[in-house]
Amino acid sequence: MIQLFAPAKLTWYLEVTGVRDDGYHLLASEMLSVGLVDQLVLDETADYLRVVGADAVPLDDTNLIRRALALVGRTAGVTLDKQIPLGGGLGGGSSDAGAILRWAGAVPPETAVRLGGDVPFCQVGGRALVEGVGERVTPLPFVEREVTLLLPDFEVSTQEVYAAYDELVARGERPQGRNHLEAPARRVQARLATLLDWARAEFGEVHLAGSGSTVFMEGHVFSTPFGDVNSPAGTVKWCQTIATPAA
Repeated sequence: MIQLFAPAKLTWYLEVTGVRDDGYHLLASEMLSVGLVDQLVLDETADYLRVVGADAVPLDDTNLIRRALALVGRTAGVTLDKQIPLGGGLGGGSSDAGAILRWAGAVPPETAVRLGGDVPFCQVGGRALVEGVGERVTPLPFVEREVTLLLPDFEVSTQEVYAAYDELVARGERPQGRNHLEAPARRVQARLATLLDWARAEFGEVHLAGSGSTVFMEGHVFSTPFGDVNSPAGTVKWCQTIATPAA
């Protein structure tokens, strides 16, 4: 058996720099790995996919683990212990795929991006400037950072957020700020807007992770590593973690 670790991806800032002719958005963002981790156990003599810790993970050929195995022409029995929340903007599925690609010897970022825009970064992890549609990954020096993640009990559709971004731009409104997807994400999910407003009133400087639904702040603000708190947007779990070096 082989044990692999797939750390969550945190988007420190995100700028939308353009749109390609095929509709894919061009980005410039700083990404870093943090210590919220999925664990994969591989049996190189078998061929299956099992998931513990989450009920909604698809097990068919749409699963990014299966797609990553197919990309490198490998098979394995995989048991996934899912700790990174689904639909939270933390790249859980992409990180699982990146772990498989590392195990298989890695592939060029132009190949990894076929699985998704976050996968080239998740294949290497650490801290990097990520540009284009995700295929341009420039490593940055490791920086020790303490981070508090707020994890709500709802998801946000990345596809719907980008569609809302395009609608805003078509109306002459070009989102700005540290995360260009915050304004469209607030429109897509009203509970996210409520969560951000509440968190900023409670904690000060709070940021959206990717397209959401996770929000985060620098530093540790609670007395324990894990817990939950009631908010106007519903129950929110927190996770206090740290930046992690490249894989």
